[in-house]
Amino acid sequence: MSITRERSKVVFERLDRDLVKLSSKAVPENVHRFRTSTRRVQTLLQELSPQRKQKKLLKLLGRLRKRAGKVRDLDVQLAALRSLRFPQEPRRKTQLMHRLIELRGEQEKKLGKALDKATVREVRKKLKRAGKETDAEATRDPLAVARRMLQQIEAADATVTEAVLHQYRIFGKRARYAAEFAAKSPEASHFISELKRMQDALGDWRDWLTLTQSASELLGDVRESPLVAELHNVTGAKFRHAVTVLSHLRTKLGASAENKGQAPARAAKSAQTAVSAA
Repeated sequence: MSITRERSKVVFERLDRDLVKLSSKAVPENVHRFRTSTRRVQTLLQELSPQRKQKKLLKLLGRLRKRAGKVRDLDVQLAALRSLRFPQEPRRKTQLMHRLIELRGEQEKKLGKALDKATVREVRKKLKRAGKETDAEATRDPLAVARRMLQQIEAADATVTEAVLHQYRIFGKRARYAAEFAAKSPEASHFISELKRMQDALGDWRDWLTLTQSASELLGDVRESPLVAELHNVTGAKFRHAVTVLSHLRTKLGASAENKGQAPARAAKSAQTAVSAA
C-alpha cells in the first residue's frame, strides 16, 4: 500500500521549517527536530521511494545530520548527567558538566559553519524540488519495508550483545520512520508503538553509555572515581532493561513472521553497512 501524497508533502515541508529554525538557533529542541525530520525524508527517499536523482540532496542531508548529531550526543549526555542523583564527588560532577558544556559549544560552532546561508539555501531548493518530484503513489508498502529492515539484523536466537543492540537501535529508528508513513490501522499503530518502546530503551542505554565513556576519559576508570563507577552501574542497568525490551519485541516479530510463513533473514553485512553509515 503506497503512502498518501499529503503525507509525503508534509515531511519535506517540516524538514524545511526545522532547517530554518536550526540555522537560526541551535538549541537542543531544534537540533533534535532537525535530525528526526532529516531521518524521515531520508527514509522516504532511500527506502520507500528510491530515486537516483536525489543523491545530492541525500548527501547534503547526511552530512548535516551527522554534524547535528555531535551536538545532540552532548545534549543527551548533559541531560543524563543532570538527572543523576549522586552526592559523592560533587566537584568531579561539576567538572564533567563544564567539560561537556565546553564540548557542546565547540560542536555548535562547527554546526553553525556547516549551516551557512549558501548551504541552507541549496538544501531548501532541493527539498522543494524533491517534494514535487516524489511520486507517492509509486512508493513501497511502509509496513512491509519496516518489517524487512528488522529482519536484516540477526536471527532471533542470536546472543544480544552491545553490537546487536546498536544495530537494532539504528534499524529500529529507520523502521519506525518507515512504518509511520503507513495508513492508520490497528496493526500499524501497534507496530509503531512497539518500535518506539524499543527505540526509547535502546536510546536511553546508548546515552548513558556515551556519558560513561566521556566520564572515563576525563576522570579515569572505576578505581579512580566513584562517579565513574556509579555511571557504569547505571549503564549496566540500562543495558539489561534494553535487552529485556528487545527480547520482547523479537519474540513478537518471530511469532508474526511464523504466522505469515516467513523467517527472519540473516544479513549481517547489510546491518554492518547501516551501522557504519549512521
